[in-house]
Amino acid sequence: MSMVFDCAVPEERADGLAAAASAVRAGQLVVIPTDTVYGIGCDAFAADSVVSLLAAKGRGPDMPVGVLVGSWSTLDGLVMTVPPQARTLVEAFWPGDLSIVLPHAPSLAWDLGRTGGTVMLRMPLHPVALELLRDVGPMAVSSANRTGRPAPNNAAGAREQLGEAVTVYLDGGPCGDPVPSTIVDLTGDEPVVLREGAVAVDKIVEALGTPVRVGR
Repeated sequence: MSMVFDCAVPEERADGLAAAASAVRAGQLVVIPTDTVYGIGCDAFAADSVVSLLAAKGRGPDMPVGVLVGSWSTLDGLVMTVPPQARTLVEAFWPGDLSIVLPHAPSLAWDLGRTGGTVMLRMPLHPVALELLRDVGPMAVSSANRTGRPAPNNAAGAREQLGEAVTVYLDGGPCGDPVPSTIVDLTGDEPVVLREGAVAVDKIVEALGTPVRVGR
């Protein structure tokens, strides 16, 4: 049976984080609050767990899963190189609502779906998520909804959609408006905004000091 922990209660928060960390290390799924929407996550390096995550959402590997990290420095170990534009965006918007796509380090033994050798990374601005990430390391995380349904901004909405597929639900309260992160692709010769979300395109342009392309 799934466990739900109210992270507004200090004792439950501590117990919930411990239970979530144990679940992640055991290859199970957890739901966590973030600064955008609630996410369903697992160990980023456990391929079977990522398969279970995709199955819980009702989607296949053609829609790969992004990775959440708990610190800036984690970025260096996950990607082939960190270009200056990536560091600029990290310094401007992390932790926060910006996801960055980069070529992942070829030595990493993970399978996040059909990524084409890239990984989408973000450091969320939420204390519960950050504490868990700093304990267990990078997590594969997607919005905590069934494919085709709205992404939930609270734990109850996530549980209603995902049910017993998830071992631990960390209830961090409502996230506010369920606005997804903005996604910037830095794998090519110029930055490309693949999705405009919580961070406006003009803010990206301002930070980089250069025009960006919008759309694939």
